[in-house]
Amino acid sequence: MSDLSQEEWAEQLQNDDNAIILDVRTPEEVEEGFIPGSINIDIYLGQEFLEEVDKLDKSKNFYVYCRSGNRSGQACAIMNSIGIENAYNLEGGFMNWEGDVEE
Repeated sequence: MSDLSQEEWAEQLQNDDNAIILDVRTPEEVEEGFIPGSINIDIYLGQEFLEEVDKLDKSKNFYVYCRSGNRSGQACAIMNSIGIENAYNLEGGFMNWEGDVEE
């Protein structure tokens, strides 16, 4: 797992042809806005979160975010534990995101 600053995360994502953006926030948080192209799997689903993440293509590079960066850090650690090597946590999370947003 790597913690990346907002700038590093955005720049690395922009140059990554093998990227998947993963939003681990609740559906209510997603309604407030999200990064375009992201898929949402709520980390609070517990075992169901693990099952859904386990279905993802482990050869991809995952750019993971939540509201503040805490849950996404946990999600990256979980992802690493099931064989996903490239999981990048957005430090500061969505509340500090200055890139594109869909509402």
